[in-house]
Amino acid sequence: MKKLFIAALALFLGGIGMLKAQEIPDQKETLKTLIKVNDFYMKNNPDCRQPSYVNKMRPSNIWTRAVYYEGLMALYSIYPDDRYYNYTYQWGEFHDWNMVRGETWTRHADNYACTQVYIDMYNLCPDPKVLRHAKANLNMLLNTPQINEWTWIDAIQMGMPGFAKMGKLTGEQKYFDKMWQMYEYTRNRLGDNGMFNLKDGLWWRDADFDPPYKEPNGEDCYWSRGNGWVYATYVRILNEIPADETHRQDYINDFLTMSKALKACQREDGFWNVSLHDPTHFGGKELTGTSLFVYGMAWGIRTRLLDRNEYLPIVLKAWNAMVKDAVHPNGYLGYVQGTGKEPKDGQPVTYDSKPDFDDFGTGCFLLAGSEIYKLQ
Repeated sequence: MKKLFIAALALFLGGIGMLKAQEIPDQKETLKTLIKVNDFYMKNNPDCRQPSYVNKMRPSNIWTRAVYYEGLMALYSIYPDDRYYNYTYQWGEFHDWNMVRGETWTRHADNYACTQVYIDMYNLCPDPKVLRHAKANLNMLLNTPQINEWTWIDAIQMGMPGFAKMGKLTGEQKYFDKMWQMYEYTRNRLGDNGMFNLKDGLWWRDADFDPPYKEPNGEDCYWSRGNGWVYATYVRILNEIPADETHRQDYINDFLTMSKALKACQREDGFWNVSLHDPTHFGGKELTGTSLFVYGMAWGIRTRLLDRNEYLPIVLKAWNAMVKDAVHPNGYLGYVQGTGKEPKDGQPVTYDSKPDFDDFGTGCFLLAGSEIYKLQ
Protein backbone atom coordinates (compact mmCIF):
# COMPACT_ATOMS: atom_id res chain seq x y z
CA MET A 1 0.00 0.00 0.00
CA LYS A 2 2.84 2.39 0.90
CA LYS A 3 4.56 1.72 -2.44
CA LEU A 4 1.31 2.43 -4.29
CA PHE A 5 0.91 5.69 -2.39
CA ILE A 6 4.47 6.76 -3.21
CA ALA A 7 3.96 5.90 -6.88
CA ALA A 8 0.70 7.84 -7.01
CA LEU A 9 2.33 10.83 -5.31
CA ALA A 10 5.19 10.74 -7.82
CA LEU A 11 2.73 10.75 -10.70
CA PHE A 12 0.85 13.65 -9.15
CA LEU A 13 3.99 15.69 -8.59
CA GLY A 14 5.18 14.84 -12.09
CA GLY A 15 1.88 16.08 -13.44
CA ILE A 16 2.31 19.37 -11.59
CA GLY A 17 5.81 19.69 -13.04
CA MET A 18 4.45 19.05 -16.52
CA LEU A 19 1.75 21.69 -16.07
CA LYS A 20 4.36 24.23 -15.02
CA ALA A 21 6.50 23.33 -18.03
CA GLN A 22 3.46 23.85 -20.23
CA GLU A 23 2.52 27.22 -18.77
CA ILE A 24 0.75 29.28 -21.41
CA PRO A 25 2.13 32.79 -21.92
CA ASP A 26 0.21 35.58 -20.26
CA GLN A 27 -2.43 36.92 -22.66
CA LYS A 28 -1.39 40.51 -22.04
CA GLU A 29 2.20 39.72 -22.95
CA THR A 30 1.19 37.85 -26.08
CA LEU A 31 -1.04 40.70 -27.17
CA LYS A 32 1.68 43.22 -26.41
CA THR A 33 4.06 41.32 -28.70
CA LEU A 34 1.51 41.11 -31.51
CA ILE A 35 0.72 44.82 -31.29
CA LYS A 36 4.43 45.68 -31.32
CA VAL A 37 5.09 43.55 -34.40
CA ASN A 38 2.07 44.92 -36.24
CA ASP A 39 2.81 48.52 -35.22
CA PHE A 40 6.27 48.15 -36.73
CA TYR A 41 4.75 46.99 -40.00
CA MET A 42 2.11 49.72 -40.15
CA LYS A 43 4.61 52.43 -39.21
CA ASN A 44 6.89 51.34 -42.05
CA ASN A 45 3.96 51.00 -44.46
CA PRO A 46 1.75 53.97 -43.58
CA ASP A 47 0.06 54.01 -46.99
CA CYS A 48 -1.60 50.63 -47.45
CA ARG A 49 -2.25 51.41 -51.12
CA GLN A 50 1.42 51.54 -52.07
CA PRO A 51 2.76 48.71 -54.25
CA SER A 52 5.82 46.69 -53.36
CA TYR A 53 8.95 47.18 -55.41
CA VAL A 54 10.81 43.89 -55.79
CA ASN A 55 12.63 44.03 -59.14
CA LYS A 56 9.42 45.59 -60.45
CA MET A 57 6.33 47.28 -59.05
CA ARG A 58 3.79 44.80 -57.73
CA PRO A 59 0.30 45.89 -56.68
CA SER A 60 -0.58 45.70 -53.02
CA ASN A 61 -3.37 43.16 -53.50
CA ILE A 62 -1.02 40.31 -54.45
CA TRP A 63 -0.71 37.23 -52.24
CA THR A 64 2.04 38.58 -49.99
CA ARG A 65 -0.16 41.44 -48.83
CA ALA A 66 -3.24 39.23 -48.62
CA VAL A 67 -1.41 37.01 -46.12
CA TYR A 68 -0.57 40.08 -44.05
CA TYR A 69 -4.25 41.01 -43.93
CA GLU A 70 -5.22 37.46 -42.97
CA GLY A 71 -3.00 37.94 -39.94
CA LEU A 72 -4.33 41.44 -39.27
CA MET A 73 -7.91 40.15 -39.34
CA ALA A 74 -6.89 37.47 -36.84
CA LEU A 75 -5.41 40.16 -34.59
CA TYR A 76 -8.54 42.27 -35.04
CA SER A 77 -10.64 39.31 -33.87
CA ILE A 78 -8.95 39.40 -30.46
CA TYR A 79 -8.15 43.13 -30.30
CA PRO A 80 -10.63 45.14 -32.41
CA ASP A 81 -8.62 48.32 -32.82
CA ASP A 82 -10.25 50.67 -35.34
CA ARG A 83 -6.85 51.30 -36.88
CA TYR A 84 -6.73 47.70 -38.10
CA TYR A 85 -10.20 47.82 -39.61
CA ASN A 86 -9.58 51.16 -41.30
CA TYR A 87 -6.20 50.06 -42.63
CA THR A 88 -7.81 46.98 -44.18
CA TYR A 89 -10.83 48.89 -45.49
CA GLN A 90 -8.68 51.54 -47.18
CA TRP A 91 -6.66 48.79 -48.84
CA GLY A 92 -9.73 47.00 -50.17
CA GLU A 93 -11.43 50.24 -51.23
CA PHE A 94 -8.35 51.36 -53.15
CA HIS A 95 -8.46 48.14 -55.15
CA ASP A 96 -12.25 48.39 -55.60
CA TRP A 97 -12.37 45.11 -53.65
CA ASN A 98 -10.96 43.44 -56.75
CA MET A 99 -7.95 41.27 -57.44
CA VAL A 100 -4.89 41.38 -59.64
CA ARG A 101 -6.01 41.42 -63.30
CA GLY A 102 -9.66 41.56 -62.20
CA GLU A 103 -12.13 38.76 -61.66
CA THR A 104 -12.47 37.92 -65.37
CA TRP A 105 -8.84 36.94 -65.93
CA THR A 106 -7.82 35.73 -62.49
CA ARG A 107 -7.39 31.98 -62.31
CA HIS A 108 -4.05 32.07 -60.49
CA ALA A 109 -4.55 31.43 -56.79
CA ASP A 110 -1.89 33.94 -55.75
CA ASN A 111 -4.03 36.63 -57.36
CA TYR A 112 -7.32 35.71 -55.69
CA ALA A 113 -5.90 35.08 -52.22
CA CYS A 114 -7.30 38.50 -51.30
CA THR A 115 -10.89 37.25 -51.70
CA GLN A 116 -10.75 35.58 -48.27
CA VAL A 117 -9.94 38.92 -46.65
CA TYR A 118 -12.68 40.69 -48.58
CA ILE A 119 -15.20 38.14 -47.35
CA ASP A 120 -13.99 38.66 -43.77
CA MET A 121 -14.53 42.39 -44.19
CA TYR A 122 -17.99 41.84 -45.66
CA ASN A 123 -18.89 39.71 -42.65
CA LEU A 124 -17.87 42.55 -40.34
CA CYS A 125 -19.92 45.15 -42.18
CA PRO A 126 -22.04 43.83 -45.07
CA ASP A 127 -21.82 46.00 -48.16
CA PRO A 128 -22.50 44.46 -51.59
CA LYS A 129 -19.57 46.23 -53.25
CA VAL A 130 -17.13 44.49 -50.90
CA LEU A 131 -18.30 41.08 -52.04
CA ARG A 132 -19.12 41.63 -55.73
CA HIS A 133 -15.75 40.90 -57.36
CA ALA A 134 -14.84 38.10 -54.95
CA LYS A 135 -18.09 36.30 -55.64
CA ALA A 136 -17.82 36.84 -59.39
CA ASN A 137 -14.29 35.43 -59.43
CA LEU A 138 -15.15 32.38 -57.33
CA ASN A 139 -18.24 31.73 -59.44
CA MET A 140 -16.15 31.90 -62.60
CA LEU A 141 -13.78 29.29 -61.14
CA LEU A 142 -16.71 27.22 -59.96
CA ASN A 143 -18.55 27.31 -63.29
CA THR A 144 -15.61 26.33 -65.45
CA PRO A 145 -14.30 22.76 -65.53
CA GLN A 146 -10.64 23.25 -64.59
CA ILE A 147 -9.61 21.54 -61.35
CA ASN A 148 -5.89 21.19 -62.06
CA GLU A 149 -4.73 24.75 -61.46
CA TRP A 150 -3.29 24.45 -57.95
CA THR A 151 0.00 23.10 -59.25
CA TRP A 152 2.02 24.30 -56.25
CA ILE A 153 0.96 23.61 -52.68
CA ASP A 154 1.05 27.27 -51.62
CA ALA A 155 -2.03 27.68 -53.83
CA ILE A 156 -4.04 25.52 -51.44
CA GLN A 157 -3.87 28.26 -48.81
CA MET A 158 -4.26 31.06 -51.31
CA GLY A 159 -7.34 29.48 -52.89
CA MET A 160 -9.29 27.19 -50.60
CA PRO A 161 -10.30 29.58 -47.79
CA GLY A 162 -12.17 31.84 -50.21
CA PHE A 163 -14.31 28.92 -51.36
CA ALA A 164 -14.91 27.81 -47.77
CA LYS A 165 -15.89 31.30 -46.62
CA MET A 166 -18.19 31.88 -49.59
CA GLY A 167 -19.82 28.49 -49.02
CA LYS A 168 -20.51 29.39 -45.42
CA LEU A 169 -21.77 32.85 -46.31
CA THR A 170 -24.16 31.66 -49.01
CA GLY A 171 -25.01 28.24 -47.58
CA GLU A 172 -24.32 26.72 -51.01
CA GLN A 173 -22.60 23.33 -51.13
CA LYS A 174 -21.19 23.97 -54.60
CA TYR A 175 -18.34 26.05 -53.19
CA PHE A 176 -17.31 23.23 -50.86
CA ASP A 177 -17.54 20.74 -53.72
CA LYS A 178 -15.30 22.76 -56.02
CA MET A 179 -12.62 23.33 -53.42
CA TRP A 180 -12.54 19.60 -52.66
CA GLN A 181 -12.16 18.76 -56.36
CA MET A 182 -9.21 21.13 -56.69
CA TYR A 183 -7.63 20.01 -53.42
CA GLU A 184 -8.08 16.34 -54.26
CA TYR A 185 -6.39 16.81 -57.64
CA THR A 186 -3.33 18.44 -56.08
CA ARG A 187 -3.25 15.93 -53.24
CA ASN A 188 -3.69 12.74 -55.24
CA ARG A 189 -3.06 13.30 -58.94
CA LEU A 190 -0.66 16.16 -59.61
CA GLY A 191 2.74 14.88 -60.72
CA ASP A 192 3.30 11.15 -60.51
CA ASN A 193 1.20 10.31 -57.45
CA GLY A 194 -0.03 13.60 -56.00
CA MET A 195 1.76 16.07 -53.77
CA PHE A 196 0.87 14.55 -50.39
CA ASN A 197 3.20 11.75 -49.35
CA LEU A 198 1.12 9.85 -46.83
CA LYS A 199 4.12 7.75 -45.85
CA ASP A 200 5.96 10.80 -44.50
CA GLY A 201 2.85 12.87 -43.76
CA LEU A 202 4.25 15.86 -45.67
CA TRP A 203 3.83 17.58 -49.04
CA TRP A 204 6.19 18.06 -51.96
CA ARG A 205 6.06 21.68 -53.00
CA ASP A 206 5.26 20.92 -56.66
CA ALA A 207 5.88 18.23 -59.27
CA ASP A 208 9.51 19.36 -59.68
CA PHE A 209 10.24 17.95 -56.23
CA ASP A 210 8.64 14.55 -56.74
CA PRO A 211 11.05 11.63 -56.39
CA PRO A 212 13.63 10.98 -57.70
CA TYR A 213 14.44 14.56 -56.56
CA LYS A 214 16.36 14.37 -53.29
CA GLU A 215 17.87 16.71 -50.76
CA PRO A 216 21.68 16.58 -50.25
CA ASN A 217 21.26 14.04 -47.43
CA GLY A 218 19.21 11.72 -49.66
CA GLU A 219 15.81 12.57 -48.13
CA ASP A 220 12.76 13.86 -49.98
CA CYS A 221 12.49 17.64 -50.16
CA TYR A 222 9.74 18.98 -47.90
CA TRP A 223 9.86 22.76 -47.82
CA SER A 224 8.83 24.20 -44.48
CA ARG A 225 6.68 27.14 -45.54
CA GLY A 226 5.01 25.19 -48.34
CA ASN A 227 3.88 22.62 -45.80
CA GLY A 228 2.95 25.49 -43.51
CA TRP A 229 0.58 26.90 -46.10
CA VAL A 230 -1.26 23.60 -46.35
CA TYR A 231 -1.32 23.12 -42.59
CA ALA A 232 -2.77 26.61 -42.05
CA THR A 233 -5.41 25.90 -44.66
CA TYR A 234 -7.00 23.24 -42.49
CA VAL A 235 -7.56 25.84 -39.77
CA ARG A 236 -9.02 28.33 -42.19
CA ILE A 237 -11.45 25.93 -43.87
CA LEU A 238 -12.45 23.83 -40.85
CA ASN A 239 -13.47 27.06 -39.15
CA GLU A 240 -15.95 27.59 -41.98
CA ILE A 241 -17.37 24.34 -43.32
CA PRO A 242 -20.32 22.66 -41.55
CA ALA A 243 -19.85 19.74 -39.17
CA ASP A 244 -21.60 17.43 -41.65
CA GLU A 245 -19.75 18.61 -44.77
CA THR A 246 -18.96 15.64 -47.00
CA HIS A 247 -15.17 15.87 -46.79
CA ARG A 248 -14.70 17.44 -43.36
CA GLN A 249 -13.28 14.23 -41.91
CA ASP A 250 -10.90 13.87 -44.86
CA TYR A 251 -9.42 17.29 -44.06
CA ILE A 252 -9.21 16.42 -40.38
CA ASN A 253 -7.42 13.16 -41.17
CA ASP A 254 -4.84 15.01 -43.27
CA PHE A 255 -4.41 17.61 -40.53
CA LEU A 256 -3.74 14.88 -37.96
CA THR A 257 -1.31 13.11 -40.27
CA MET A 258 0.63 16.31 -40.84
CA SER A 259 0.62 17.15 -37.13
CA LYS A 260 2.33 13.88 -36.28
CA ALA A 261 4.93 14.39 -39.01
CA LEU A 262 5.65 17.98 -37.99
CA LYS A 263 6.02 17.06 -34.35
CA ALA A 264 8.75 14.59 -35.31
CA CYS A 265 10.94 17.14 -37.08
CA GLN A 266 10.88 20.15 -34.76
CA ARG A 267 14.33 21.52 -33.94
CA GLU A 268 15.66 21.37 -30.41
CA ASP A 269 15.45 25.16 -30.15
CA GLY A 270 11.73 25.15 -31.03
CA PHE A 271 11.91 26.31 -34.66
CA TRP A 272 11.63 24.20 -37.81
CA ASN A 273 14.26 24.13 -40.55
CA VAL A 274 13.47 25.30 -44.07
CA SER A 275 14.11 21.71 -45.19
CA LEU A 276 12.04 19.56 -42.88
CA HIS A 277 13.96 16.33 -43.47
CA ASP A 278 17.44 17.72 -44.12
CA PRO A 279 18.74 20.00 -41.34
CA THR A 280 22.07 20.31 -43.17
CA HIS A 281 20.52 21.99 -46.22
CA PHE A 282 20.39 25.66 -45.21
CA GLY A 283 19.58 24.50 -41.70
CA GLY A 284 18.66 27.06 -39.08
CA LYS A 285 15.80 28.97 -37.58
CA GLU A 286 13.01 30.05 -39.93
CA LEU A 287 10.00 32.06 -38.81
CA THR A 288 7.27 31.67 -41.44
CA GLY A 289 7.03 27.89 -41.51
CA THR A 290 7.35 27.81 -37.73
CA SER A 291 4.58 30.41 -37.38
CA LEU A 292 2.20 28.46 -39.58
CA PHE A 293 2.87 25.23 -37.67
CA VAL A 294 2.22 27.01 -34.36
CA TYR A 295 -0.98 28.46 -35.82
CA GLY A 296 -2.24 25.02 -36.80
CA MET A 297 -1.16 23.15 -33.68
CA ALA A 298 -2.47 25.77 -31.25
CA TRP A 299 -5.80 25.72 -33.04
CA GLY A 300 -5.79 21.92 -32.99
CA ILE A 301 -5.24 21.92 -29.24
CA ARG A 302 -7.95 24.51 -28.67
CA THR A 303 -10.49 22.59 -30.76
CA ARG A 304 -9.42 19.29 -29.13
CA LEU A 305 -8.38 17.69 -32.38
CA LEU A 306 -4.87 17.38 -30.95
CA ASP A 307 -3.99 15.94 -27.56
CA ARG A 308 -3.10 18.82 -25.28
CA ASN A 309 -0.45 17.00 -23.27
CA GLU A 310 1.27 15.80 -26.43
CA TYR A 311 1.23 18.97 -28.50
CA LEU A 312 1.19 21.87 -26.06
CA PRO A 313 4.91 21.49 -25.22
CA ILE A 314 5.68 21.57 -28.96
CA VAL A 315 3.65 24.73 -29.48
CA LEU A 316 4.96 26.58 -26.46
CA LYS A 317 8.55 25.68 -27.22
CA ALA A 318 8.12 27.11 -30.70
CA TRP A 319 6.23 30.24 -29.69
CA ASN A 320 8.61 31.10 -26.87
CA ALA A 321 11.56 30.65 -29.23
CA MET A 322 9.93 32.88 -31.85
CA VAL A 323 9.30 35.68 -29.36
CA LYS A 324 12.72 35.39 -27.76
CA ASP A 325 14.89 34.86 -30.83
CA ALA A 326 13.07 36.45 -33.79
CA VAL A 327 11.21 39.52 -32.51
CA HIS A 328 13.46 42.57 -32.39
CA PRO A 329 12.90 45.16 -29.64
CA ASN A 330 11.23 47.48 -32.18
CA GLY A 331 8.93 44.75 -33.58
CA TYR A 332 10.97 43.82 -36.65
CA LEU A 333 10.91 40.08 -37.38
CA GLY A 334 14.09 38.16 -38.03
CA TYR A 335 14.59 34.71 -39.56
CA VAL A 336 11.97 35.28 -42.29
CA GLN A 337 12.77 33.40 -45.49
CA GLY A 338 11.92 35.47 -48.54
CA THR A 339 9.69 34.33 -51.36
CA GLY A 340 10.59 31.18 -53.26
CA LYS A 341 9.79 27.51 -53.32
CA GLU A 342 12.64 25.59 -51.70
CA PRO A 343 15.28 25.73 -48.96
CA LYS A 344 17.93 27.57 -50.99
CA ASP A 345 15.66 30.52 -51.83
CA GLY A 346 15.82 33.77 -49.90
CA GLN A 347 19.05 32.85 -48.15
CA PRO A 348 20.71 33.77 -45.90
CA VAL A 349 17.97 33.70 -43.27
CA THR A 350 19.28 35.36 -40.13
CA TYR A 351 18.19 37.50 -37.20
CA ASP A 352 19.03 40.68 -39.13
CA SER A 353 18.30 39.59 -42.71
CA LYS A 354 15.61 41.41 -44.67
CA PRO A 355 13.30 39.33 -46.92
CA ASP A 356 12.29 40.60 -50.34
CA PHE A 357 8.73 41.34 -49.14
CA ASP A 358 8.07 42.65 -45.64
CA ASP A 359 4.40 41.76 -45.37
CA PHE A 360 3.68 38.03 -45.44
CA GLY A 361 6.08 37.19 -42.60
CA THR A 362 4.17 39.55 -40.33
CA GLY A 363 0.90 37.94 -41.40
CA CYS A 364 2.15 34.46 -40.53
CA PHE A 365 3.36 35.65 -37.12
CA LEU A 366 0.03 37.35 -36.35
CA LEU A 367 -1.87 34.18 -37.24
CA ALA A 368 0.27 32.16 -34.84
CA GLY A 369 0.03 34.66 -32.01
CA SER A 370 -3.72 35.03 -32.32
CA GLU A 371 -4.11 31.31 -31.65
CA ILE A 372 -1.63 31.37 -28.77
CA TYR A 373 -3.71 34.18 -27.28
CA LYS A 374 -6.85 32.01 -27.44
CA LEU A 375 -5.31 29.09 -25.59
CA GLN A 376 -6.44 28.60 -22.00
